[in-house]
Amino acid sequence: MLDGVSFDQLRTFITAVDEGSFSAASRKLYRAQSVISQTISNLEEQIGVELFDRSGRYPKLTPAGVVLLADARNIVTNVDLLKARAKGIATGLEPELSVVVDVMYPIAAVTQVAKEFRQQYPGVALRVYVEALGGALQPVLDERCSVGIVGSLPHIPSEMAYEHLAGVIFLMVCASDHPLASYRGKIPKDVLARHTQIVLTDRSDLSKGREFGVMSPLTWRLADLFAKHHFLLNGLGWGGMPLHIVRDDIENGRLSVLRIEDVPPEGLVLQMSAIWQASSPPGPAGRWFIERLKQIPSPASTIPTGKTSGKSRSGSKR
Repeated sequence: MLDGVSFDQLRTFITAVDEGSFSAASRKLYRAQSVISQTISNLEEQIGVELFDRSGRYPKLTPAGVVLLADARNIVTNVDLLKARAKGIATGLEPELSVVVDVMYPIAAVTQVAKEFRQQYPGVALRVYVEALGGALQPVLDERCSVGIVGSLPHIPSEMAYEHLAGVIFLMVCASDHPLASYRGKIPKDVLARHTQIVLTDRSDLSKGREFGVMSPLTWRLADLFAKHHFLLNGLGWGGMPLHIVRDDIENGRLSVLRIEDVPPEGLVLQMSAIWQASSPPGPAGRWFIERLKQIPSPASTIPTGKTSGKSRSGSKR
């Protein structure tokens, strides 16, 4: 009967395959070879399928055994995960960690920490969302996410607790063939106002009626940073982008860095923070995730070599 299949039988089956023989499996599991052979025979009888061809010197998987081996591995893995998750819950470890990340934050840093998180907390499910502006704050306010990585909003509500992370360098750029790219000298605000600015907009209402870094009355608004990047590359306007996203474009001459009045030549620093509800602090897994992000160094802040507006004769304007 299939209901009689045991976890031990599946582990023995997998070990026999991985070790290459019943005798090697017996040494691995500290059991007599006859016990290994009998356990697998009982499994074959219960499921009604021959798993090994025993006609040769060593048992060899049958075609059916190859197929069922993958199922057996999945079952064992899922049971191990269940045990790890149950142990974590019993000791106060959260069963799931939901994190919302500001689109400006380097996704490479999140990926690096996620890889380590999987090893550190195999029983904790991880959910990661990427949003812009208030969209990275709203899920934490609504308690849909336990941790937020934010930076685009200048104000964090009083009910939130937070810790600073490494900042992100933010540059004003345009396509290399855009008129602003060849402007000589620092670009005044009245000149910027004649050209369309590509602006990242908010999916939430938290920034409704507020503008962040908008310098031109001519704006195209996009809710996706990937789309904004492509609009800039195609000369549809100018706008701000994180350095870690456009570094390669600047180095290869696809984008130019704009020198703008009242904007530091090395760019602006966008302070990033980890936030959570003060009344509901992160559990052990969330705390580990935040601490690991704090250890990630800031991306290289040196502006790469490439075309920059204002590098021609000083003071002459077009």
